[in-house]
Amino acid sequence: MMTEYLSLATRLTSELDELDQVLQRAEEGLRRAQTNSDDYYLDGVALNLHGYYAGLERIFELVVSELEHWRPADPHWHQTLLRHAATPVTGVRPALISAQTRDRLDTYRSFRHIVRNVYTHNLQPARLAELVNDLVSLHTQVRAEITQFVEYLNRLAQEDAKE
Repeated sequence: MMTEYLSLATRLTSELDELDQVLQRAEEGLRRAQTNSDDYYLDGVALNLHGYYAGLERIFELVVSELEHWRPADPHWHQTLLRHAATPVTGVRPALISAQTRDRLDTYRSFRHIVRNVYTHNLQPARLAELVNDLVSLHTQVRAEITQFVEYLNRLAQEDAKE
């Protein structure tokens, strides 16, 4: 199991680095939209907000599939996965994120759905700005919580190496 824990920890760290870049792109797109009064940049902002949440779901899916051999299959699997990520599984893993983070991320889960089902020219610039600005602090929290989970995986790998 040591190799699996280390592999998963490495993949999660890589995904966090990708999320850093996605957030930077969303911030830059918003800055350009506001500076140039060019709504076309907002399309990129929306896409990056969508991509950020999709990246988090990828992290959640990696963990539950690798450690629990489970995947949500119900019609509302996005909601189920988010709730599950914030729930410890006794004897298997601690929660990946806190309940507070889960609640804040639910806004981005909902927005991801909107981006997939609404024409971008119908998105409201003020709402996009609000989401990007909130994501800056939320990302700090997400990164800290998932990094704590990565440290947990590294400890498991060290324990396995001792045996």
